[in-house]
Amino acid sequence: MIRVDSELLARHDRPGPRYTSYPTAMEFSSAFGPDEYTTLLVDAATHPERPLSLYVHLPFCEARCSFCACHVVVSKRPEVADAYLNRVVAEADLLASHLGDRRQVVQYHWGGGTPTYHSPEVLVELHQALTRRFDMAPGAELAIEVDPRVTTVGHLEALAQLGFNRISLGVQDLDRDVQRLIGRNQTREETERLYHDTRRLGFPSINLDLIYGLPGQDENTLAETLKAVIDLRPDRLAVYSFAYVPWMRPHQRRMDESLLPGTDAKFALLARVVSSLTDAGYVHIGMDHFALPTDELVTAAHQGTLNRNFMGYTTKRDTEMVALGTSGISDIGHAFTQNHRRLASYYEAIDRQELPVERGYRLDMDDQIRRVVITEIMCNGMADLDGIGRRFGVDGTTYFASELAELSEPDGLIDEGMALVTGSQVSTTELGALFVRRVAAVFDAYTRQRSTDGPMFSKTV
Repeated sequence: MIRVDSELLARHDRPGPRYTSYPTAMEFSSAFGPDEYTTLLVDAATHPERPLSLYVHLPFCEARCSFCACHVVVSKRPEVADAYLNRVVAEADLLASHLGDRRQVVQYHWGGGTPTYHSPEVLVELHQALTRRFDMAPGAELAIEVDPRVTTVGHLEALAQLGFNRISLGVQDLDRDVQRLIGRNQTREETERLYHDTRRLGFPSINLDLIYGLPGQDENTLAETLKAVIDLRPDRLAVYSFAYVPWMRPHQRRMDESLLPGTDAKFALLARVVSSLTDAGYVHIGMDHFALPTDELVTAAHQGTLNRNFMGYTTKRDTEMVALGTSGISDIGHAFTQNHRRLASYYEAIDRQELPVERGYRLDMDDQIRRVVITEIMCNGMADLDGIGRRFGVDGTTYFASELAELSEPDGLIDEGMALVTGSQVSTTELGALFVRRVAAVFDAYTRQRSTDGPMFSKTV
């Protein structure tokens, strides 16, 4: 099991992006609105050969867990969501009208919130409405996130019949004391029962979500959770670092901060996760994913073709993404757009028959080059600067001369044993894979500016 000293942790466990996008959403601007997005979609319609992904955000939950950093709407009355779902279908109409014939989807994902907050009948109706507007490509990935506390066999049967082939079960932690501290009452029996029902119904790929760094967690409690999930043998596990960001998510202040693991203890939890899962035969993928050796994520990682988007790590490369629903982020035409986060603002825009864009960002050439470098480091642990540079007509090692110098300076990431530079290739070491956000941040043009702007991101460990 990898161990590091406290001084190294103190130097490198600093706030930094998770790089689901580059530039991050911190750079998005309200100057980029519906008109700009419309132009992007109309242009995208002229490129039907490019693969398309569709994300659907279903934000409703019956209650908010205190650890959660997702965009959610809390209501115990499912009928409140009817108005929302009607707007999602109306937004799909708007998107389809601009995309013309480019409506074949290779990746389709429902996230939240809690998609299974809605009844099976409602989910069937929503899916049928969306597939009347978008076509699923042969072999398309249809994925959904579910909460075992509210998901029934009826939900699973409906999803299987609709063709969903990837399902992710939110677990977080199975220890009862940890669950109490994060406001999530989910018994081990509930989780195991739903998992076995999912297997019985033949879903091709099952993922479990866990979190390390939660209040009350220690190596012993986490080891018990890991043993239980390893015994289930899911195809994949996503084990996320707890993002404690109370300045962004004030409800996190309900937790007792003094019960959060310190830097050394949290790294020990991460090391325990990596050692336990790899000893059990899982392959560590990217920053926080693990998969069985036969999984296509592992194949892509070995081939250096793994990719990352707002839906997580994926084998789908060079896809553009359109998002439906409040807070959804689209990635199309070298630009990002984000929908209104306030429910009322989202409704108002849709009722005006206007794309519900709150803000966005158009990448310039420098952004595009750095985005590829950061994505390759985050996904495949290596970026060939000259190879990437040739795609954009620049000399990569010259373009990133200052970044290479930073890596090589005394006490830099090479000295720290986190990165290697071989010719024009920058790669992470075994240790660097655990600090991959730090390695990627060297190539982030906005990092230094952010360091003086106060807290924006969770810590990298």
